[in-house]
Amino acid sequence: MPTGVTIREVRAQLFRAADRILLRDGPSALTSRAVTTEAGVAKGVLHRHFDDFDAFLAEFVLDRVERMDTQAAALREAAGTGNVVDNLTDALTALFESVAVAVVALVSFRDDLRARLRDVWPAGVPVLTEAAIMIGTYLAAERDLGRIPADADVDTLAAMLIGSTHLLFADRATTPDASAVRKVVATLVRPEA
Repeated sequence: MPTGVTIREVRAQLFRAADRILLRDGPSALTSRAVTTEAGVAKGVLHRHFDDFDAFLAEFVLDRVERMDTQAAALREAAGTGNVVDNLTDALTALFESVAVAVVALVSFRDDLRARLRDVWPAGVPVLTEAAIMIGTYLAAERDLGRIPADADVDTLAAMLIGSTHLLFADRATTPDASAVRKVVATLVRPEA
């Protein structure tokens, strides 16, 4: 028999709670009890909507990947406008200041989550792989417009940008200065004059 008030958009509420915990306390603090407490709901609510906690985490990670679609579209539309280094610096900074770094740590931290994600995401870490695709697509557009060298290997360059920027943001205790991200981008991407 139901005993409480109907909760609207419970999945989104639980995902937002997971975001806050990850950003504040890191992946080791992310438990079903912590999520439901942070969301202000009973523990049973999570288990009514997900088979188990790893199912919740897998859907959470995939939802965070889907949220990158808006950023990817904005970056694609920026091709041919502004400064290539500035566009990439802004996109990479926004990506890694979000929950993305914490999601990478979460996926690395939990073996069962990685195994479950492999069923739907067979290669790489979902957030980083999607980010590399986003950056690679942008770089390909800029290459086609003649704003970066015609012989640029955009997929390798995208992976290098993601990896290098991830290293700058990997320490959750500090956020790098935007000039550090810009230096990485400017070093790796050599825009045409």
